Amino acid sequence: MAETLPIFPLNTVLLPGTALPLHIFEPRYRQLTVDLMTGAVADRSFGVIAIRPGWSTEVNSLSQVHDVGCSALLRQAKRLPDGGFDIVTRGERRFRLLALDAYSAPYLVGSVRWLPDSEPSGAIAEAVPVLSESARAAHRRYCGVAWQREDWAEPGTDTDTMSLAHQIAADCVLALEDRQRLLEETNPLRRLRMVRRLLNRETGILNELRAVPASLFGLGSRPSRN
Repeated sequence: MAETLPIFPLNTVLLPGTALPLHIFEPRYRQLTVDLMTGAVADRSFGVIAIRPGWSTEVNSLSQVHDVGCSALLRQAKRLPDGGFDIVTRGERRFRLLALDAYSAPYLVGSVRWLPDSEPSGAIAEAVPVLSESARAAHRRYCGVAWQREDWAEPGTDTDTMSLAHQIAADCVLALEDRQRLLEETNPLRRLRMVRRLLNRETGILNELRAVPASLFGLGSRPSRN
């Protein structure tokens, strides 16, 4: 069944279980933040959807954004002297965007359908431990090359199969298209294979770049995880 959700188009992909800090300055999204803080929007939740390449941030139609996004829970909000906000959100549930309304509210409102994961079963479920460990190993190799040891941590041993790939991807600088594919994949085992492949690829690229002076590429500082 479709539900309605405020929609915030961005040039990034929010993954379930990962943090997304945002600086809010546009008047319509200032209003959205106020509505989230005051309870005018239920559950302090809104939808983040990635803008397709080639479009500006002035979104008013479905053709400008990807089909699948992720709801964001407002966790912290700090009002700034200029009237804007610095907020911290956390990704929660995936959705498919069915329709977009650019006129009935100060900000975009979407009609969405939630996208649950499929549950591994039978012989497929038996592959979970092996795939999980191989994905964790790829994560360790990537972070060992990309970051200082104190700047990253392995996902906890209690991290479930459904969220492991997303948690691992949060530590990796991936192209928007790669993150979008991870978001859209509803089979957790295929998602683990995908993130393992992506991290192995990125580790190989980083190892090659390390053979070249970092100043040529502007390397040396870690970007935001989102």
